Amino acid sequence: MSVMTLAGLVLAMFVAVGDGPDLALGGRIAVVEVDGMISDDEGFLRDVRRLRADRSVRGWVVSINSPGGVVAPSQSMYHTLQRIRSEDGVPVVASIGAVGASGGYYVALAADSIVALPGSITGSIGVLMEYPNVRELMEKVGVRMEVVKGGEQKDLGSPFRDMGPEDREVLGALVTDVHEQFIETVAEARGMAVADVRPLADGRVLSGRQAARAGLVDRLGNVQEAIAVAGRMAGLGDEPRVVRPPRDDRDWLLDLLLGETTARMLRGLANTVSAPMGGAWPALKYVVH
Repeated sequence: MSVMTLAGLVLAMFVAVGDGPDLALGGRIAVVEVDGMISDDEGFLRDVRRLRADRSVRGWVVSINSPGGVVAPSQSMYHTLQRIRSEDGVPVVASIGAVGASGGYYVALAADSIVALPGSITGSIGVLMEYPNVRELMEKVGVRMEVVKGGEQKDLGSPFRDMGPEDREVLGALVTDVHEQFIETVAEARGMAVADVRPLADGRVLSGRQAARAGLVDRLGNVQEAIAVAGRMAGLGDEPRVVRPPRDDRDWLLDLLLGETTARMLRGLANTVSAPMGGAWPALKYVVH
């Protein structure tokens, strides 16, 4: 192989992978993923930072395959995508795959347009808070938790004691407030009245087709349709070139050893196990239960 041929291949690889924005010709659509249980926003924000530095990016597609998760990271992803729309002046399109519900749907609300498959599981506009009560178990093993606190509600949500009426009132008000935030976000993002959103906000899941009929989704299609929509909105046509964040070396190795489908399942399981779904403090969750 000649030196010129080798140099051409290396140049082509840089353009295809998208790690060198100065080498890209014309505009591209950035594709980022929200995959598995949402337990934090670190990886998502890292991917977004890398792609925002690419001057060839003219639009975004966020590919969602998530049942939701913890409230705060879901809201953080939503606000990040909103900033991209307002600060960069580029379109954002959400693509819901097998599932984009609760926190996953919350993230999608930041998009200019939401695309879902007819059989996608979405909706689940609700909030869940749960934590274990291990008081009786602790008594059986002869262990007692001693607590010294300043403030009557400082040990609110402790798994080492029963929930009292005041605890339930305080936590109930917290859940209600976060639920209202979700409802208001849906109403604002979808151009709906709060009164019209509320009947859909009892935590029920919807198919993609049901969601489209209810005004929660704009059109039916897969991620390629979402890329085409973003391309048209960005003036790049129906088949724009795309750029994705560089893959983590560990993800690449897992995919190579186990296959992409199995590796994706394992990563999703790891996210689920690591997510703060319980423990000493009750986590607020936008999640399909």
